[in-house]
Amino acid sequence: MSSDTDVSLSSYDEGQGSKLIRKAREAPFVPIGMAGFAAIVAYGLYKLKSRGNTKMSVHLIHMRVAAQGFVVGAMTLGRFLQDISNLWLPINGFLCK
Repeated sequence: MSSDTDVSLSSYDEGQGSKLIRKAREAPFVPIGMAGFAAIVAYGLYKLKSRGNTKMSVHLIHMRVAAQGFVVGAMTLGRFLQDISNLWLPINGFLCK
């Protein structure tokens, strides 16, 4: 009975850094999307004072839409590339044999 709990608890021994690295290897476009999101938000905050005649709410809405669009685009591109690689790699491996 003790061995069952040891096996199930072994996944909790993984640290936060190693878990993040493992997840990034499984889906590399998610950290890219997160980094892009952070970069767009930082740029929007930097340009906040020099927005000209644009209202604050409009500026913030544009930055939110840009950041969300970058994240969705990165995730969509990652999924598309994953589907393409799953489709073509078995065919190419079959033709090479």
